[in-house]
Amino acid sequence: MYNFLLHLHSGFRYVVMVMLVAAILVAFAGWLGKREYSEGNRKLNLFAMISAHTQFLIGLILYFVSPYVQFTSVTMKDTTLRYWTMEHLVMMLFAIVLITVGHSRAKKTVLHDGKFRAIAIYYSLALLVIVAAILQSGRGLFGTN
Repeated sequence: MYNFLLHLHSGFRYVVMVMLVAAILVAFAGWLGKREYSEGNRKLNLFAMISAHTQFLIGLILYFVSPYVQFTSVTMKDTTLRYWTMEHLVMMLFAIVLITVGHSRAKKTVLHDGKFRAIAIYYSLALLVIVAAILQSGRGLFGTN
């Protein structure tokens, strides 16, 4: 079960990254180009958020079956155990919060440029956190695990 979840989580990151990058690019283009916020924009942002939440849920299940997640006196002294037990989870939770807040702010904002601005800023910050967390793992953005 661990290997299946690990491969699912590792592969689904590409879906999340593509959705986030697409939402960010469209948001910046809409914000800077003074465009109207359409139903298509709303759906793209929603699907990007849903994909990130799905990835987080897969990761949360993986968290409870991973041999790298340990709660012992050694965990905080070992960089690998500390990363997978604490750092990765906290960084990804922070990214999910940023995405959710950005989507919520865009939903509540009346002006079109405000909607685009909220998505552009919050989703970009979340993407930076996600990329930093992936790179910190030592596995690379395009690694197999």
